[in-house]
Formats: sequence, structure tokens, C-alpha cells
Amino acid sequence: MRLTCGFVACLLVGIFVAGWRIAARADRPETKIAKTWDPMTAAAYLDRRQAWWMEWPRAQRDHGTVCVSCHTAVPYALSRSALRAALAEQAPSPNERRLLDSVTKRVRLWKEVEPFYKDAERGPYKSVESRGTESVLNALILSSRDAQNGQLSNDARKAFENMWAEQQTGGKQKGAWLWLRFKNEPWEADDSDYFGATLAAVAVGIAPGNYRATPEVQTSLRPLREYLNREFAVQTPINGVLLLWAAAKLPGLIEPDRQEAIIGGLLKKQQADGGWSLSSLSGDWKRSDGTPQETGSDGYATGLITFVLQQAGISPENAKLKQGLAWLTANQDRTEGSWLAYSLNKNKEHHISPETALFMNDAATSYAVLSLTAANRH
Repeated sequence: MRLTCGFVACLLVGIFVAGWRIAARADRPETKIAKTWDPMTAAAYLDRRQAWWMEWPRAQRDHGTVCVSCHTAVPYALSRSALRAALAEQAPSPNERRLLDSVTKRVRLWKEVEPFYKDAERGPYKSVESRGTESVLNALILSSRDAQNGQLSNDARKAFENMWAEQQTGGKQKGAWLWLRFKNEPWEADDSDYFGATLAAVAVGIAPGNYRATPEVQTSLRPLREYLNREFAVQTPINGVLLLWAAAKLPGLIEPDRQEAIIGGLLKKQQADGGWSLSSLSGDWKRSDGTPQETGSDGYATGLITFVLQQAGISPENAKLKQGLAWLTANQDRTEGSWLAYSLNKNKEHHISPETALFMNDAATSYAVLSLTAANRH
């Protein structure tokens, strides 16, 4: 299913938004989201998985660095610090430090390090796709770290310089970045350029020190904004979620009616149990192994959506959002600390190993942590 924005949809969204605001006021006496999840076991799961990823031979890259994966490393970098207060930690965990050191090293050696994937090994365009992808992810990781400190570091500035140098200046992808395409949704498929462009916008939006206000950045943001709006109509709802996140961090990125239409469309996709299913947000994508898509609510879709709705200004006291948060608190694996999610590309029996079958759980757990910690700050 593709997102559309007609008059009727906008009218319905207006009705929905009014209802949310009323519901939020009505729920106000109950306020706090129940803390019935376990931050300690969530941290233990994320730390174990990041440690495994950094030691996995296939993740190793030159100069003693590692690949920054969209399923494990990037969500970990964004979410692990959110657990610091609950765990009474005063500094990044050892695995956070290792990941940040690897990212920083690749940023500083940008012209010396090899791309994550090379044409000779993985096929045409993989070198340039790797550069585009990594430049955005490096900037996002370092910008997120610096947002906590309130000052943009020289390394983050260098990461942004690398990112802007990879931005496309012509053609259909003008304003975006070439992105890795391995026929894997939702992060490495033909529509993942849009996913990457939204992450670039998030990186700029969260950068401290009013980085986005500089004339050079504003010049680069213009084609990015035009790309995100121009290509929006053909995006699946899950890419719309990422656009909503970017819009929350970059005011004026999209029009308010488009933002409300995305929110309304997402709430219509909420399942009876309060969660969301990634497969229902990914169009007609088929698994490469021929197995049917999972249709039940999952931790990735529910964690990401409830987190982004909060970023977009929806109160966790809102009745619909509260249902999503309740789904998260009820569906953590209390032994492992993780949340379950499903690959859009193959079932767990067709993964390389039991460890690689956990990739979607890695992302799910990170976004569930981001969502629940955000809700509990209210």
C-alpha cells in the first residue's frame, strides 16, 4: 500500500487529531506509563549483540574497524545511552566506546579506508553505494552522541563534511545519497535511498550548536527537503515513519497536513492488540525464500512507531499511543531482555546462523528502549 494525501484523508486526519488531543487531556490523571519492563536485561542483550557483531568475521573492515549495520550497530549507538540513567552509568558502556572509536577512526581516515563493500567483490556500484550509506550513518551516530553533550565535535563536523560530499547533485536522486541495495527491506532495497535521506535529515536536526542554521548547511538542506517531498508519494508507510521522525527534528521539512496524514495513516494500521506489524507497512514486498510474511505485531514496528510518534509531539498519555507502549511493556522477553521482530526477507530457518536470525530483534530492542525511556521521562 502506498501513502496518499487526498482531501478525504486530510479531513479524516483532522478528526483523528482532534480526538487524540481530547483523549490526551482525558487521560491526564493517570499520567505515568507503567515501568513494567526491565532496562537491565535490555542493556545486557544489546551489549551482548553489539559485542558479537564487532567480533563477527563478516563485520570486520580494514584498519581494525567494523561495519556500521542498520540492524545492530546504528540502533545500538542511538539507544544504548538512553539506558544510562536507569543503570546509574556515568559514561558510555565499553561496547559503545568501541563502536564510537571505530566510527571516529573511519571518519578521520575517510580517504584511506576502503568502502564497506567493493565492486569487485559485490557487484556494480557497491563502492559508491557503500560510501553514501556510511557517510550518513557515521554522521548520525556522532551527531547523536554530541547531542547529549551539547557541542558538536570536530569529528562530527568531519563526518558531516563527508556526508555532504556524497549527496547527489543531479538526476532523480538529487538531494539524496546512493544507498546499498541488496534486495533486503527495509534498509537495503531499491527504495532505501529514501530511508537514508531521512536519516541524514535526522542527523542534521539533532546536531547541537545550531549546526543546521549555517548558510552552507541550509544550501545542502534545500535539495534534501525537495527530494523527500518529491518522492514521498511513492513511499511505503514504513518510510513515512522515518520522514515523520526527520520532520520532528527539522521544522519546516514537510507541511503540517502531510505530517498529520502520516500520523493518521499509522494509527489506522495499529492492530487490535495495540502493536504494529512491519509487514503491513511494507507494501507488497515478498520474501526471497518464498515463506509468508509474519502479520502479528512486532517489536521493530511498534518500537519505532511509538518512539517517532512521541518525537512528533504525541503525548504518551494519548490513548492510542498508550496502547502501543503497553504492548511493548507486555512483550519484552524477560529472560533475554529483547523484543521479537521478523525479517521481511526470509524466515529464521533460512538465515546464515541463529545469531544472524536475531538482526531484527536487535533493531526492535533498540527502538523499544528509545520509546519506553522517552515515555518514562514524561
